[in-house]
Amino acid sequence: MRGITLCGLGTALLSALPAITAIQLVSRDAPHVVSLDIERRPVSNPVERDKLRKRQDKVVEQTLENERTLYFCNITLGTPEQRLRMHIDTGSSDLWCNAANSTLCTQRNDPCANGGTYDPNASSTYNFVNPNFNITYVDGSGALGDYVTDTLKLGEATLQDFQFGVGYQSTSNEGVLGIGYPLNEVQVGRNKQPPYPNLPVALVNDGQINSNAYSLWLNDLDASTGSILFGGVNAAKFEGTLETLPIVPIANDIYAELAVSLTSMSVQSNQGNQRLSRSLPTTVVLDSGSSLCYLPDLLVAELYRLVDATYDPEMGAAYVPCSLGRQQAWVTFTFTRPSIRVGMDELVINLGPNPDGSIPQFSNGEPACVFGIAPAGRGNAILGDTFLRSAYVVYDLANNQISLAKTNFNATGEDRILEIGTGPNSVPEATGVPDAAPTGGGGGGGGGTTATSVGVAAPTLRPDLQGAVVGLAGMGVVFAAM
Repeated sequence: MRGITLCGLGTALLSALPAITAIQLVSRDAPHVVSLDIERRPVSNPVERDKLRKRQDKVVEQTLENERTLYFCNITLGTPEQRLRMHIDTGSSDLWCNAANSTLCTQRNDPCANGGTYDPNASSTYNFVNPNFNITYVDGSGALGDYVTDTLKLGEATLQDFQFGVGYQSTSNEGVLGIGYPLNEVQVGRNKQPPYPNLPVALVNDGQINSNAYSLWLNDLDASTGSILFGGVNAAKFEGTLETLPIVPIANDIYAELAVSLTSMSVQSNQGNQRLSRSLPTTVVLDSGSSLCYLPDLLVAELYRLVDATYDPEMGAAYVPCSLGRQQAWVTFTFTRPSIRVGMDELVINLGPNPDGSIPQFSNGEPACVFGIAPAGRGNAILGDTFLRSAYVVYDLANNQISLAKTNFNATGEDRILEIGTGPNSVPEATGVPDAAPTGGGGGGGGGTTATSVGVAAPTLRPDLQGAVVGLAGMGVVFAAM
């Protein structure tokens, strides 16, 4: 999730980090992994939605559902099983869901019908823990309720007495499956209590996987599914070699955010290679809970000039001609040595029709699309789904490392699942990156300068487009039907 507030991020300059050892993967006939499919659905306004999510021998795989900008998986809670659809979020650490009798879900229009709800009174394995679940986002939205334990099933894994939050008062109809560091749990940041075993830790403790590590494959913007693999790596889903980076701590040896150092960026097109220079290096959080990327304002202003983006400060987003998505052009993100190239077809997001059926367009009649990188302002720098779709990412929380490789879009070959072992060098087929560049503390981002202060980065919207984008918040579906 973008801009988590429960755990403050340090700003002290870190000394150069030492060379990182590579992760080593183990091939077994029956690897200990948990696999989950993930799926995607459309949202009406990815920028506004990100603001609402901002917070002050063993493998498990889950399929992810790609709803254009939000990624979900299916789980069950309780006995008998109650089915829920959860939003996968590497930027938070609690699993929480709406109660069946919550103030939100009992409204007449049944807003929680798609995501599902949990009724503790209907489960024979439910146990109350405490009334201290209280997650709050920067804009004031959130959920209030209890911590409980119950039986959780995901993929082929079952966890007894798993702790999670139940929201009785909520402003979000989406349940969240947070899989970040336990230090970022609500009860740690808000109540100053010790962390409990969240999902990755619980899978390790139960013997389902060997190490607190997982890999994420979102596939491309047009794909409806991806996958997350707890405890393992699927070598069929990436190209080349995984390269391992150190996670940037928020303080000396204190890890709460899945952040690495972004050392350079460039734009490649028929005009050649143009390197960006402002605000780099910088620390970025790799966050599946954010639809877009959010980078330091001066860096974004430089990028907007190159791609001729029109920024709307009220919406907090930039608009480009949809034709940009059909051009042979890329933005390359470099992390000391590994580089991930993101095509314009992944960064240019098509808009659906306005409420009156018209198509958002510029004053010259050209269709307008959202650009997938926005200014961070005073918030954390985030690499969200518009970046993550082009990368295969291994989050190794046990060793405080992240490994990156170029994704294999729409991989159709046979899966090659390798188990992540324990201890250093535990991620298979990965090489270490020497001398990672120093940056500010974890999650440092916007630098306090607003994009509107950079004149060329925030031109006045053309009148025809102005009317179109004002209606974005009211759209039922922004993205084209899948």
